[in-house]
Amino acid sequence: MHLLDPIRLGPRTAPNRVMFGPHVTNLADDSRSLPDRWVQYHERRAEGGCGIVVTEGASVHAGDWPYERAPLAERCAPGWQRAADACHEHGALLLASLDHTGGQGSSAYSQRELWAPSRVPEVNSREVPKWMEADDIAAVVGGFAASARLAAEAGCDGVEINAGQHSLIRQFLSGLTNHRGDEWGQDRLLLARQAIAAARSGIGSDRVLGLRLSCDELAPWAGITPEMAPAIAAELANCGLDYIVVVRGAIFSIEKTRPDFHEPTGFNIGVCREVRTAVQAANPSTQVILQGSIVEWGQAEWAIADGVCDAVEMTRAQIADPSLVAKLAGGEADRIRPCIRCNQTCQVRDARNPIVTCVGEPSSGRETEDPVWISPTRHPRDVLVVGGGAAGLEAARVAVARGHRVRLVEQSSQLGGVAAIAGPGRPLIDWLIAECTHGGVTIALETSAASVTDTPAHTVTIQATGSLPGVRAYSVEGGTVFDVVEIRSGAATLPAAGDVVLFDPIGGPIGVSLAEELGARAVLVTQDNIAGNELSRTGDLAPANVRLAQQGVRIERRSLLRSVHPDHVVLEDRFTGERRDVSCVALVDCGFRLPTPALAGAAVQAGDCVAPRTLHEAILEGRRAAMAVDRL
Repeated sequence: MHLLDPIRLGPRTAPNRVMFGPHVTNLADDSRSLPDRWVQYHERRAEGGCGIVVTEGASVHAGDWPYERAPLAERCAPGWQRAADACHEHGALLLASLDHTGGQGSSAYSQRELWAPSRVPEVNSREVPKWMEADDIAAVVGGFAASARLAAEAGCDGVEINAGQHSLIRQFLSGLTNHRGDEWGQDRLLLARQAIAAARSGIGSDRVLGLRLSCDELAPWAGITPEMAPAIAAELANCGLDYIVVVRGAIFSIEKTRPDFHEPTGFNIGVCREVRTAVQAANPSTQVILQGSIVEWGQAEWAIADGVCDAVEMTRAQIADPSLVAKLAGGEADRIRPCIRCNQTCQVRDARNPIVTCVGEPSSGRETEDPVWISPTRHPRDVLVVGGGAAGLEAARVAVARGHRVRLVEQSSQLGGVAAIAGPGRPLIDWLIAECTHGGVTIALETSAASVTDTPAHTVTIQATGSLPGVRAYSVEGGTVFDVVEIRSGAATLPAAGDVVLFDPIGGPIGVSLAEELGARAVLVTQDNIAGNELSRTGDLAPANVRLAQQGVRIERRSLLRSVHPDHVVLEDRFTGERRDVSCVALVDCGFRLPTPALAGAAVQAGDCVAPRTLHEAILEGRRAAMAVDRL
């Protein structure tokens, strides 16, 4: 398998061609240094077989403070050393990512002006940065040299320079953000070459030097385009780079660097192939690495075999399953936990400061806190899991892996609950079912909870019965009202013609996705100023509203639902109190849900039957319930 072959990166050799790339983790501490939880997060991927681990980007200058727990290179040496030692024990290379976010940073923490090549306002904050003086540029270049030297002294195998998203270097490369008339504007590659030379001087000739390069800014009127990228990459490769990672995105397309499941995987394949051809002609020793929602090992293997790239970055895939490479090497590819590209908990660069994790693997980011969930039990028990949704399946999977004898019952004719029918979670549900089957869980469908309440006293019962529709805060004076789960499960069918009102007080993905499918028939009612307000956390807010507009969805903003009638609903403007009628043939309630009643005899509960939340909480509580069996 090409993916498992060693690869030469300049003076070092990685044991395979899988990279775990740099990303925001929020695992650093308040002093911007790297504690044990940050170290162990990166070590876990090396332990799982990854060949090339690139750490979270560290600012090379103290004036760059893009998010609250952003690492600062001058304070990272101890953490880098511990991470390098740990990764080396597992045979992986450890590279430190060096960065300066420039005008895409934040002044909230540093209380200093942002630095950028030109006075182009930051898209989110609208802050106008300072036009960098020559001594500012010299300070940043010096920062790359000093930071690279620290990384080398800490035992890292090399460094990677960021010229991709949130990058000052990319801002100098691009006509979108570089409007200068001096030498740094006349030669937009000048800063990149200076940073590369500075980093090389810092690490010496016996360590790896890589570059993360945006090859498509998705702004062809002034930005870097796929047609321009091969020449840029070739010129920079000749500056002594050992590898280049092909990425995309820029100041106006932040969400496109790591999009969710709405975009196809492998979106950088075409430009990566062209870049590799140009780079090989310029400097055959420079390896080219593919990035871009590569979460399936088969696609990664094909890309290498077909000459698209020399190696593949699979970051989200290894957040979802840290043992991805080890499972491939061990002949257990079918047991790799899938990444569903939901971005719900792995995209953490927001004001809440959440720690990176995964809806399917909640121990990602919690390596120093969580137990070994599948450690063998000393006291095998008979376990009954009532409910075959995500929480029940995970409870059964973990319990049987620990050595318990597990039976799972589900009252419907299919497993997976809401996660199987709404959103991108179906592949994860299929994996859970397969793992339960592999472990020997006995599964009974169309079996009600009432039929198992008289189980033997020695049996531990776990309740994972999910949720019910919530209380309606509007009156129904006639007309047709559906719960969104009824529609998604096929238990009910919408009328074939006529407008359908979707009441979405949550602003989450379920209502938005159904509106997209209905297109011009859909009238999406939201209490917010923008549809899908909660999608901002996953980076899908703007793209979702674009899709809704493209599909012709009508959006009723700042609106509360007051009553339903045979041919219309009554909405109320939440600010003015003005009421208006909206014609429709049916209403679909996409609102809040409530837990199912407590089950007599259940020793522990998990998931939505505790409180309706997300897939992440369902999986986590399923694990905790399985662990609790030993204490009952």
